[in-house]
Amino acid sequence: MSNKRVAQGKSVLTLDIWQDILQHIVSYALLVLVVISAFLVIYYTHVNRQTTSELELLFTQRDELDIEWRNLLLEQSSLAEHSAIESKAKKLLNMKRPDAKSEVIVTLE
Repeated sequence: MSNKRVAQGKSVLTLDIWQDILQHIVSYALLVLVVISAFLVIYYTHVNRQTTSELELLFTQRDELDIEWRNLLLEQSSLAEHSAIESKAKKLLNMKRPDAKSEVIVTLE
């Protein structure tokens, strides 16, 4: 008889637990939603920090490229000066400025 009472007591207890769950289903659902919301806040905060870090790296790279571009522009302007071209032509190609006697003037008619 005691086994029957134990089995009956367990079934009554299980029934009581299910009734309690059904009575408070909204509270349990809200609890689950709050926990999910908290994890989503943590996840998106992490993603936001990673994206901000990547953005800072990109800004740094942009600034470095901008500085390199300015240096290249300065180098281009200095290399394009006539004196620099003339000195390189003299040194590397052994060229010299023509004298007045070797100049030929061509006229178009």
